[in-house]
Amino acid sequence: MAGQAPAPLAECGAPEGGRAVWLRAADGVRLRVGYWPGERLALVLPGRTEVIEKYGLVVRDLAAAGWGALVVDWRGQGLADRALADPLRGHVGDFAEFQRDLDAVLDFAQAQAPGPMPWLAHSMGGCIALRGLTRGLPCKAVAFSAPMLGLAQEPGKLRALGWLAALARPFRADRGYAPTTGAGFGLPSMAFEGNNLTTDPAQFERMKAQILGDPRLSLGGPSLRWMAAALAEITALAALPSPEVPALFGLGGAEGIVSPAAVRDRAARWPGAELAEYPGARHELLMERPEVREDFLTRVSALFSR
Repeated sequence: MAGQAPAPLAECGAPEGGRAVWLRAADGVRLRVGYWPGERLALVLPGRTEVIEKYGLVVRDLAAAGWGALVVDWRGQGLADRALADPLRGHVGDFAEFQRDLDAVLDFAQAQAPGPMPWLAHSMGGCIALRGLTRGLPCKAVAFSAPMLGLAQEPGKLRALGWLAALARPFRADRGYAPTTGAGFGLPSMAFEGNNLTTDPAQFERMKAQILGDPRLSLGGPSLRWMAAALAEITALAALPSPEVPALFGLGGAEGIVSPAAVRDRAARWPGAELAEYPGARHELLMERPEVREDFLTRVSALFSR
């Protein structure tokens, strides 16, 4: 990794030999990438609010199946640059900004292991991945964990958010927190009982402890502009055909963050795609109870090794 400045990487249960570096997207935004070398590499694309360290155990399990891994802190989260003076407010002007991040990560990945590699994409990372695939970016196969192809909110509320964002934008008021969210929104203030992430208490406490242990990693609610950008991207992607890339979709039966109907619809429109559903599981299949995460990761490894 000559020429790449080293970045912090906390102990997270991943195999030894991993390290993090700083990258720059085309617009100058600084990103952080975690890299665990291997004879073959998989690219891990996290969801909103997530950080490299959260995927330490996933990296460990990929390594056991013979895969090295690359994991990214998207702009606006983890230790990557944040757009606003309030670092807890998740904000992008347009989801096209994430494609600059993806391009930078893929350039770095190609320098480590030339050629198409498989992608494992969760939630918002799935939305970003689908856009990248429609742009023709090289990918051997893609596994989606609860991809953000729609949001699990009433359509009327989502339309109202879009209208509110449009009204607020001329006054730059769309940089404020989206309604019902705020600086304390999300995992740091969340109790295990009633959470919509996982049914596994050990995984929940592990995720929460990582954020509380390093407040720099914390992220609150999204800005109104982020919500509008996400809704616009979801709508645009829904109208596009599925790329010809081998695919796996994972979905929890108790999913409450993304739209299960949108995930099922995309899987049905993706030639040859596999859809694995897990009764009772919530949003974080990769951080779920052992039988769920082990089955899903087994399917991921089988897809990647074909």
